Parts: sequence; structure tokens; C-alpha cells
Amino acid sequence: MTNRIELVVTERASFAGGHAFDEVGPYERIKGRARFAVDPGAPAQAGVVDLEHAARDADGLVRFESDFLILKPVDAGRGNRRVFFDYGNRGNARCLQFFNDAPGSNDPRSLGHAGNGFLMRRGYTIAWLGWQADLLPGNNRFLLDVPVAMRDGKPLTGQVRVEYIADAPGKTTFPLSGWVSTRGHPAVSLDTRRASLTRRRYAEDPRIPVPHDQWMFARVEGGSGLDNQGAEFAVVPSDTHIHIPAGFEPGWIYELVYEGKAPLVLGLGHVAVRDYVSFLKHGDRDAAGQQNPVAPAGVRVDKAFAWGRSQTGRCIRDFLHRGFNADAAGRRVFDGVLPHVSGGGLMWLNHRFANGVVPAGQEHEDHFNPADRFPFSYSSSQDHFTGRTDAILKRPDTDPLVLHTQTATEYWQRRGSLVHTDTRGNDLEPPANARVYLWSSSQHFADPLLKKPTRGICQNDLNVVWTSMLFRAMLDALDSWATLGIAPPASRIPRRADGTLVDVETWRRQFPAIPGTATPRGPNRLPRLDFGPDAEKGVLVEPPKVIPGDGYAVLIPAVDADGNDIAGVRAPMVQAPLATYTGWNLRARGFGLGAMHEFTGSTIPLPETPEVAAQTRDPRRSIRERYGDAAGYVAAIEAAARRLVADRLMLEEDVPRCIAAAADWHAPRHQVDLD
Repeated sequence: MTNRIELVVTERASFAGGHAFDEVGPYERIKGRARFAVDPGAPAQAGVVDLEHAARDADGLVRFESDFLILKPVDAGRGNRRVFFDYGNRGNARCLQFFNDAPGSNDPRSLGHAGNGFLMRRGYTIAWLGWQADLLPGNNRFLLDVPVAMRDGKPLTGQVRVEYIADAPGKTTFPLSGWVSTRGHPAVSLDTRRASLTRRRYAEDPRIPVPHDQWMFARVEGGSGLDNQGAEFAVVPSDTHIHIPAGFEPGWIYELVYEGKAPLVLGLGHVAVRDYVSFLKHGDRDAAGQQNPVAPAGVRVDKAFAWGRSQTGRCIRDFLHRGFNADAAGRRVFDGVLPHVSGGGLMWLNHRFANGVVPAGQEHEDHFNPADRFPFSYSSSQDHFTGRTDAILKRPDTDPLVLHTQTATEYWQRRGSLVHTDTRGNDLEPPANARVYLWSSSQHFADPLLKKPTRGICQNDLNVVWTSMLFRAMLDALDSWATLGIAPPASRIPRRADGTLVDVETWRRQFPAIPGTATPRGPNRLPRLDFGPDAEKGVLVEPPKVIPGDGYAVLIPAVDADGNDIAGVRAPMVQAPLATYTGWNLRARGFGLGAMHEFTGSTIPLPETPEVAAQTRDPRRSIRERYGDAAGYVAAIEAAARRLVADRLMLEEDVPRCIAAAADWHAPRHQVDLD
């Protein structure tokens, strides 16, 4: 038996009102459902956890289906014959937002959704597919429907662990998954005595039990009362919600361990991506005899690239490590990949009772998530604790080219140094088919359309460094590498050998004593965790046992006198700074004081004049001394941009954009007034 795919098209329409994108011409939208059928016993599906417990059809195949969307040139012959697959993020389309500087949308239709048109002007066929099966409908998310794991006609049951952190007072109820967008595993019993709820102030603090009579498996429903009684609410028993009548205390970590049921076969997400992209790249007609929509007669797809950020950057790494870049016929699926801000993580997907939406472990949030696990690097290395040797890239015949990019946040929160060190923290050179780049002093999520920065529950304004121009250069470099054999720029990473990758004690001696600025305790530690004897089979013991000791080495970039990263690719705003830009931001009082917050970086403005610096005792050189006036700042930004172009890390078309954005001191990202 062979795997089957059928693309059921439900909509085919013009994109962007028929706008012609340079020589490529107009684009069209193709939307529908992809139907899959796979042989659960075939080697191509080996290792998908619980696939043997999925229902089979009359042919012995496991069936599942997913949403898909394609934007392609109307005249396929005028495109560049390349599929650009956007993994999305938690079911959300992202690539137009970051490559085209467009507003975020899961249903791109208008010319506005094309942004600056970069991907279209290059001629890419852009493809999306739902790969995360535990998402719920809403906001036009891309959904994947897979079977529930069953045994003897009954859903499997087992131990489930979830954490909850309230970011505001008055929060009384969470979905069991912790996320409104995500399916939780239903509780087998509503009896709280059969479960454990604990709370703790910080991730590694002792767990404090919450008495069984102070919480319940329930949800709150509200509405209008009768006889002018005003709003009413009801507490309703629910096997998919947790409720604390007194409320969750903001900033505290609540951990629920309970017996759940009906896990989904989430590992089929990797199979879906593999078979979908393989068909677009290699297929002629689908299982129903329909023509491949991106490769009509006389046109073939030459290359397939993938991009994913954060969760889906980890998904790409996991996809490669597990061998899914070889399709069922043994052919290479992706020729090149661009995992962004994944840090050293893999994906928590191919496990029983996994929760695909949960972020990988940060210092405070979901600290014991199993995503960050060996191997961390693309190169072969040895886990010095276990003696095991492994690598993410280990299949030369089908491995793609890799351009891995990460920000300062990944070094602080996502153990990013392990991407290019061994487990003791020694420099490890990326393999010949991979490059790694630090985007210096920038944060995990850098909104290309950011307006005035906010602070939220953090102590500093979020990091405002603009980096979308780097995405465009990375994609052009990947295409040239895969197509013409032109090697991309060398990796730009901090290294132990030259003193630009350091421990926190060294970093503290370097970071300026900025008045009123608190700093982190250190980067997010990576303890050794024991998830039980069946962890490699996808069945985890929760919570994991922390193995005593120092854990894996996690290091951070060295900084200059301004507190900005020395090594890496320095965006124009970092080369010509108006602030100290960090990859970390600390939670404010009442919300987990002092712990680093999720993936948020900081903007700590420079003193505007020498007088302000003297008055505040700020050791950093003032803006006036650096640039003189606004014109001097624009000139510094232009010079920085042109240096990046010369190094093939930025495109010439982005230089005017940088110059225009720098006018008026990069307002509204910065508020500078020297008058």
C-alpha cells in the first residue's frame, strides 16, 4: 500500500484584486481540504506515536485531513518554480507578515495583505497546511483532523500535566489545555481527589498543594438574569476546564496533574506536511485524478523551501531529526529550510497527551516542557551525561540546506547557545550544509509594523529592533545556495573562542550600570529531566523528575559598553542605537517579580544629552554625542544598512526603507526629543 493524498478545492479566486507583481504577474488563491490516507505499518510512518491505535479504513489505511491554502502565480510559467511552505504558528499564517511587512492575516485576499509584495515579486508559490491537530476552530486557523488513539474500542487514558499563569487579577477559569485556541485532554473523573493541583511562585520552587475543596473541574457561563436582576453566572461541571472560585493569583505557577483521556495521534502532523509538500513538488495528479494545482502541464516545481518561527522553527528541527524530510518514496522534500527563533528546541508533538501549542520551557513559563532535549545542534555531538551521540542533520541524501536564525531572546530564554556548542558549552562548528546567525540585540517577536512600544506586565518597554529586512536577505541567500551553489554568508554567532559567548558572571561585568534597571538572575537553566522509562516511546511520566546537578551549559552573548550584543548580525538599529536593546525583560511586581517574561526583550533608552547622563549617572554615551541631530542619526542608519548589503545580509531594496523609517529618530518606536 502507498500513501494517498487528495486536494479538494473549495475556492479558487483572484488574489489582491488581480494586481500584477512585476514580471510575475497576478496571483490566485486556491483553498480547500487535503485528504490523506497512510499505511500505518509502512517504514515511512514508523515512529509516529500511537499510530497503531488509530482507526483504519477498509483498505487498512489511517485517514486524516487538513485545511490548505495556496497563493500562486496565475501563469505558473512566470513564477520561479519554487514552493515556499509557511509552517505558520499555532495554525496562523505568518510569512507575509515577516517577509512582506504585511498585516497578519489567516485569510489573505487583498493587496494590503501582500504588503511590499516581496514573495510575489520573487515568484514564489506560497503554501500553507494545518499540521497541529489539537487546535480548535476560530480566527481562520489552519486545522488538522486526526484520529483519537483507541484500544479495544475505548479511548486511551493516562497522566496529563498542564501549567497555568494568570496575567491579571480575577482570573478564575482556564481550559484544561491552558489555551482557548487548543483542545484539552478531557478528565476521566471530575473528582478533584483523583488529581493534584499545586502552586509555586517561581518555576524551581517547591510545589504547594491546593486543597481539593478549593478548586474544581468546571467552567463559568454568564448571561442576563430575569426580573431585572442583572448579569448572572453559573458554575458548570466540565471535563475540559479548571475553576478556582477564589481566582488564580497573578504571576504564580499553577500545575495540574490529572488522568486524561482520548489523546490525538499528533505525530501525523509531520506526515501531513511531508506528503503535502512532496505532492506539490513531485506529484502529477492526486488520488482522485486531479491535476497538481501548482504544477500544471509543462511546469514543474524545482525547489521547495520551508520557514517557521518559534514553535514551527522547533517543528522544522523535529521534522528533520525524525527523518521526515524523506518522503514515502525516499525523495528529499524540502531543499532548504529557515527555522527562526526555535532556540535549541525540538517539538513536543509526537508524544501521547502532548499539547502542541505550549511554548518550549522558559525560565518562568512551562519550565519543564520536554521540548529542549538532546540533540540540540545540527552537527554531531555527544551528550556528556548519557554518552549518546546524535545530530539534527544526519541523513546526507535527504537533509536540506539550513539557515538557522535566532535573536538575543533565544540565548536568554530558549537555550540558543546549544545550537552551536556541545552540551558542556564548547564551540561546535555548524556542518557544511548549515549556517547559524544571531540577530543581535533583537527579541523573539519583532513586529515589522510595530507602533509605539508597550510594557504590559514587564519592567521595561519591549524590544523595538526592526529585523524584517534580514528575512528577505536570508531567503535570497538560501535560494542561491540551493539553486546555484553559491554559499551564503558565514555563520555569525557568538563564540567561546573569541570571548563573545560568555557565562552570566562575565556578562554582569560587561553590562552597564543603567540607573533603575534590574537584570536577570541568569539565562534560563536547562536541568536534566527524567520523564520515565517510556519517554523515547512517547509516553511521559508527569511531572518529570529533576536530576540533581548543573544541567546542560547555557551561555549568552557578550555585550558592549551600551549593553548591546557584540557578535552576530547587527540590524541597522543596533549598529546605530538609540537604546540598550536586550533579549530579556523582567516581570513586574505582582506578576512574578524578577523572573524573565516569556519571549519579551527590552528597550532601555539612552540618555538624550550629556546633561541627562550626568544627572542620572548613566554611564552610556548620550544620543547628542553620538549623532548630533536627527540628520546625523539617519546618516548612521544608512551607513549601517549599506554595510549589511555589502555583507549580503540585507537587500539593496531595503536601504531606502531603513532611511525612511529612521526619520524623526525612528518614531514611533522611539520617542527622542533633543530640542
